[in-house]
Amino acid sequence: MKMEITAYVVFLLLAIGMASGMLSGFVGVGGGLIIVPALVYFLGYTQLQAQGTSLAVLLLPVGFLAVMHYYKQGNVNTTAALLIGAGFISGALFGSKFAHNIPIAKVKFGFALVMLLGALKLLYESSKVLFGSN
Repeated sequence: MKMEITAYVVFLLLAIGMASGMLSGFVGVGGGLIIVPALVYFLGYTQLQAQGTSLAVLLLPVGFLAVMHYYKQGNVNTTAALLIGAGFISGALFGSKFAHNIPIAKVKFGFALVMLLGALKLLYESSKVLFGSN
């Protein structure tokens, strides 16, 4: 994807990175939840371009500092992380191939559904704590 890099585009990209980095460090999300929608809605990327760009951002260096902080505080299960990582590699390969072989509307629907279900689950669980129901 070719795009003119103006000062405004640079500002938006940095802002997207900052927001996703802060949320990633704070609650462990960022890539799909912030970067993908922001690239689609603010910069006109296609769904697949946004997903590919988000995955590129998540390569090696991005999470290193946040992970090290969590690790130093005893909040990283390295065995679980390695096993999830092993599954993630094959899952990412399969998922990216699948996304490029189905209609884009289905990709967008799936992305929205995952975000919606996650949000509903979090709202339900947190409301029980906040409002005292068991």
